[in-house]
Amino acid sequence: MNRRRTSRSASADDLLHTLQDLTARARREVELHQARVELAQALQRDMLPAVLPALPGLRSAAGYAPARHGLDIGGDWYDGFPLADGALGFAIGDVQGHDVEAAAFMGQVRIAMRAIAGTASDPGEILGRTNDLLLSVDSGLFATCTFLRLDPVTRELHSARAGHVASVWAAADGRSGVTEDPGGLPLGIEPGEDYPVTRRTLDFDGAIVLLTDGVVEGPSLAIEDGLERVRQLVASHVGASAAQLADLVLGAAEVTGHEDDAAVLALRHAAARTGAR
Repeated sequence: MNRRRTSRSASADDLLHTLQDLTARARREVELHQARVELAQALQRDMLPAVLPALPGLRSAAGYAPARHGLDIGGDWYDGFPLADGALGFAIGDVQGHDVEAAAFMGQVRIAMRAIAGTASDPGEILGRTNDLLLSVDSGLFATCTFLRLDPVTRELHSARAGHVASVWAAADGRSGVTEDPGGLPLGIEPGEDYPVTRRTLDFDGAIVLLTDGVVEGPSLAIEDGLERVRQLVASHVGASAAQLADLVLGAAEVTGHEDDAAVLALRHAAARTGAR
C-alpha cells in the first residue's frame, strides 16, 4: 500500500518562516553587540597609557579589569605623566555610563587633562579647567576623578578630587588609612566648580593606591566595607612592589559581585631624602 506524506499546513509553514526570520535577526543582533564590545575594548586598550612614570624611590603601576557582562566597558581610566613644573601627575577616573560613547569621552577627559597640565600644575586648577572645557563641548556625560601632583624630590603630595571614591594609603611602620579628602562635584556637571587641594608630605616608606568604585562597591559589598578590605590588604602587603600591589587590589574586586569595570593605580614610594629642598 502506498502511503502519502501528509502535507504541512499553511500555518505551520508560516510559523517556520517566522522562526527562521527571528533566528536570523537574533544572530545579527548578537554580531552587532559583539562588534560594539570589541570596539569599546579596543578604545579602552588604546587610550590607556602603556608606560607610567618611575623614578628612584618611586614606582607606579596600574591595572584594569573589564566588566563581566555586556557592554560595561570603557568608563574607567588611569594616567601618569610629567607636569610643567617637573613634578609628576597621576590621575584615575570613572566616566558615567559605559559602551563606546563612554570610552570616547574617557579619551577626551584624559587628553584635556594632559593638555591643561602642560601649563598648570596645581591639581585643583587642572580639575577646574578640565571641568569647564568638558562642559563647553556639551557631551551630556560626566566623570569622577582624583588628580595627584607628586614632587619626586621633596615627596610633597598635592591632591584634588572631583566626586571620586577615596584612596587608600599604608606606611611601612604599620600605619594605614583611607584618604577622605574634601572635593568638588564630578567633572562635567557645574561650570566654575572649585576643587580644594589637600597637601601632605610622604615622609615615610609606603604606598598609595588609587582606585575606581568597581574595586570596592557592588551588589554584595558596600563601598565602606570594600575600602576597609583594600586598606587591610595594602597594609599587609605594603612592602610589595607597585605592580604586585596593583594586581592584589584589582583581585579584590572579585568579592564585590560587581558588573562594572575596575581600575587601580598603585604608587610605591620611599621617604623624602634628608636635606631635600
